[in-house]
Amino acid sequence: FIFGVRNKIHIIDLETTSVMFRKALIELNKIAALKGKILFVGTKRAASESVKKTALACNQFFVNHRWLGGMLTNWKTVRQSIKRLKDLEIQSQDGTFKKLTKKEALILNRELINLENSLGGIKNMGGLPDAIFAVGATHEHIAIKEA
Repeated sequence: FIFGVRNKIHIIDLETTSVMFRKALIELNKIAALKGKILFVGTKRAASESVKKTALACNQFFVNHRWLGGMLTNWKTVRQSIKRLKDLEIQSQDGTFKKLTKKEALILNRELINLENSLGGIKNMGGLPDAIFAVGATHEHIAIKEA
């Protein structure tokens, strides 16, 4: 919690921050204990890889590249894109891509890569998350507004 700002330097109230951090940690523990879904969001380059590693270590879900507008509020459409991603993964594994022309296979492969970057961390989520853990509130303001 920011106590004040002086000369572009933020002064943080550590006591309030500590109390609120503990409350958030308790809530996240409750959600995880009840097998709830926690979505880790961190699209900054500095946070991207650690967000992915942390989410995978917790068997949870993540968005570490670009946040797509409507990812939560327009879940029906996102679910269709996830279905398309899974279909393309199956096609690439069962050899369907090899039966296509080089150009068609390249186009589908690019689509697969783009969908994997955008939705790979949430493809097995199966519904809206119970909580969102955002790294960098100002950078992830769209995700926070959607929640």
